[in-house]
Amino acid sequence: MLIAPSWAQPAPEIVNIQVHVDQSHGPLPPIWNYFGYDEPNYTYAPNGKKLLGELAAISPTSAYVRVHNLLTTGDGSASLKWGSTNVYTEDAAGKPVYSWVILDRIFDAFQAAGIKPLVEIGFMPQALSTHPEPYRHNFPQGSIYTGWAYPPKDYQKWAEAVFQFVHHLRERYSDAEVKTWLWEVWNEPDIDYWQGTPEEYFKLYDFSVDAVLRALPEARVGGPDSTGPANPKAAEFLRAFLEHCAHQKNYVSGKAGARLDFISFHPKGSPKWQGDHVQMGISRQLASIERGFQVVASFPEWRRMPIILGESDPEGCAACSARTNPQNSYRNGPLYAAYTAETLNNILFLASRERINFMGAVTWAFEFEGQPYFEGFRTLATNGIDKPVLNAFRMFGQLGKDRVVASSSGAVPPQEVVRDGVRGRPDINVIATRNGHEVEILIWNYHDDDLPAAASPIDLTVSGLPGKVSRGLVEHFRIDSNHSNAFTAWKEMGSPQSPASGQYEQLERAGQLQLLTSPAWLPISQGAAHVQLTLPRQGISLIRIVWE
Repeated sequence: MLIAPSWAQPAPEIVNIQVHVDQSHGPLPPIWNYFGYDEPNYTYAPNGKKLLGELAAISPTSAYVRVHNLLTTGDGSASLKWGSTNVYTEDAAGKPVYSWVILDRIFDAFQAAGIKPLVEIGFMPQALSTHPEPYRHNFPQGSIYTGWAYPPKDYQKWAEAVFQFVHHLRERYSDAEVKTWLWEVWNEPDIDYWQGTPEEYFKLYDFSVDAVLRALPEARVGGPDSTGPANPKAAEFLRAFLEHCAHQKNYVSGKAGARLDFISFHPKGSPKWQGDHVQMGISRQLASIERGFQVVASFPEWRRMPIILGESDPEGCAACSARTNPQNSYRNGPLYAAYTAETLNNILFLASRERINFMGAVTWAFEFEGQPYFEGFRTLATNGIDKPVLNAFRMFGQLGKDRVVASSSGAVPPQEVVRDGVRGRPDINVIATRNGHEVEILIWNYHDDDLPAAASPIDLTVSGLPGKVSRGLVEHFRIDSNHSNAFTAWKEMGSPQSPASGQYEQLERAGQLQLLTSPAWLPISQGAAHVQLTLPRQGISLIRIVWE
């Protein structure tokens, strides 16, 4: 009797993907073009500036960046989950003293790169805090929720500080520029980021918004940037905030309601370490998005209001490394890239189903200066070397504005992904767009479990092309274990923590978006073209066909 070897796997079935270039599926706005991080002082660090330039180059439309700690007191030195600008202090008589030096370095770096700020108004300056000591924390030792997280001892002084903050930015960067920014109040006030009551946060919101609009009447302001509504307590906080903005007495004007130009909350997933591999928890993240959309839609006043997912991530701690948290080992390789594509596709499904005006999802990941290479933080780059996930955003940035109809026989129904994640067969799915005389086709092969699996053969048919066209130029970009993957290149070097200059340049090249094969001419007959490819598990392909 012959026994098959334990590694033998049945050959995957061929996945048929159909793209109909002549059938519109509606617009595809750049919902992925939003990023954020805790540590604002990394913005103007050498690798921070480098990464900002790369984010700005992803797409023809400007990227938005959100950072914490813009009003936090301190000397501007950065550490994990910390940053400061020292904008507001007081003299011995209790009079405000403003300093814009550090703040200007942050916003000058944004401007130089062509980045649009999503300006988060927070946190509490030490001189205004009702509980100022202790103030600076030392993550990961002890609690991070120190004096910066408390309500102001004087709401009028807080409002004046916000007014001066916005007024300064308006004067420095011009009316035309700051009108294109977004403004919001605080971060996650439903948990310990806010050491006050919900009502005190609503009061802070009203005073802050009034101050912003006095300084910049055309500002677009929003909130509350609360945590994931899959948690009933978070859902109730979001509902209470929307009720306040719709109907309750404003703490400044005394009238009913408060200005709200967009709504924000933070969905997070829940990966788990299974002893030998990580299993992603995408359904938790999607459940928060689904519930948040439903809460917003329950208000007639807000159901068409734009929604920004102010932090939309596979889990909740960017500064917790894979070394100490093995469930975060997904971050260095292609799984993070494939997860991002899977999440965005399902957000689009939920927004369409709930008839939500979805504006964008902020990926809370940037870079940490001075940390070990590939330490497994939730970052887009490590020591100036781009990770595979950044190449996923480069792929998204190459998609056109007009989505076309596309389908895959390997797709898992989105309602199943929202409910259960991707735990059975993989989700091999597609988004396609048209941009003039070209079509862009994004295909990914995602599974929650990061385990070895056979690559999937794909038969791609592109129809609806102009009948007179006889050929098109095909470019095939790929992210997988061996392409657009500096992590693999680094491991093959022996995982150096001090790469030689030649090694560093090699890693830089490996971190860029790479072609799978050289561009080639593809026959087009009667308006149709066929492409055959093989896509590994957790891999992503971007296929672009250009015709004259």
